Amino acid sequence: MDSWNPGQAASSRLAGSRVARAAILAVLFSLLPLQKTAAHDPGLSSLAVRPWRNSLEVTLTLAVRDAAQLAELDEDHDGIVTQAEFAQTRSQLETAVARQLFIAADGKIAKHSSIHSRLDGNNNVEVRLDFGTTTFSSLEIQSKLIASLALGHRQYLEVQNLRGKTIFERLLSAAANRATMQRPHTDASTAGLEAVRSFTNFLCLGVKHILTGYDHLLFLFGLLVVARGFASSLGIITSFTIAHSITLAVATLHPVQIPSRIVEPLIAASIVFVGIENLLRGDIPTARRMVAFGFGLIHGFGFASALREAGIGSGTGSILLPLFSFNLGVELGQIMVAAAALPIIWKLRENPMFIARWAPACSAAVVLLGSFWFVQRVWMT
Repeated sequence: MDSWNPGQAASSRLAGSRVARAAILAVLFSLLPLQKTAAHDPGLSSLAVRPWRNSLEVTLTLAVRDAAQLAELDEDHDGIVTQAEFAQTRSQLETAVARQLFIAADGKIAKHSSIHSRLDGNNNVEVRLDFGTTTFSSLEIQSKLIASLALGHRQYLEVQNLRGKTIFERLLSAAANRATMQRPHTDASTAGLEAVRSFTNFLCLGVKHILTGYDHLLFLFGLLVVARGFASSLGIITSFTIAHSITLAVATLHPVQIPSRIVEPLIAASIVFVGIENLLRGDIPTARRMVAFGFGLIHGFGFASALREAGIGSGTGSILLPLFSFNLGVELGQIMVAAAALPIIWKLRENPMFIARWAPACSAAVVLLGSFWFVQRVWMT
């Protein structure tokens, strides 16, 4: 029989501690922002095409930070585009849009008769072009603008009829910046195919948004790092999901809107709150589901910015499918992250050393990262 060796046991405990440390660091570093300073970048704009009696109206809507990549809008380089600055530089933006946006009716390039742009109160820029053509059997739209925007940017294309009903929609990218619409002939199979295509596009966009939404993921990690098991974790995730689904729908459909300059610092503050609560209240704070639900309402407004800043949610019926599929994509991405992280957390919680030292260390890291984002969003934007 082998004799027990105290040195060997100590060495085993040390190795186990190192494994736990490596696992925790891997989880935390996976939550660090991979881009310059933003916790997440929706990377989404919209292009709406609608015929009127004597013209074809094309409206491009994009976030001001994206518009600033097309023209030098921020003259003093302070990170803020004012109405005065926009008035001075809007012609540059309009020229850039007119040069890189192409509309062809029945194979013939249409020329715009007028162009106008404005900066609204939600840090969105709208550029409207009027084309002198209204009759066509096919319409081709090409947006070369996307190649000038951030890598991975997507543009939601929507074509409406005279009644404002959406008859065609597509999600464009730099690699696929062109779409052709044929006049619908009440073909149910074609309509069904377009609906499936739109559903898939926005589902993938929702998954991508949550997987790059490092602030949302860090908040969820802070909630779950003290969860004891499956039932506790499921309750927390469910509360968070219900809450942000409610405000995602409310904000996108426009009944209630909160400016991003308020929502983004509040999201960072929710991360700080959860981390501090973990440190002060111990292993599993009471009412954790209510905390997840309450702050989940705020995070839902953050999710909505990915759709609302692009102009999606203008009151047409087309918003329902993008809203549903985008939200479903967010949930699928959230489930993917939870399925990968929770087994690691549960395994580590079997070690008393993790509960005593590493869980508080994780919560402290959550507080630090949340504080960094809060300061950044309040004083540096």
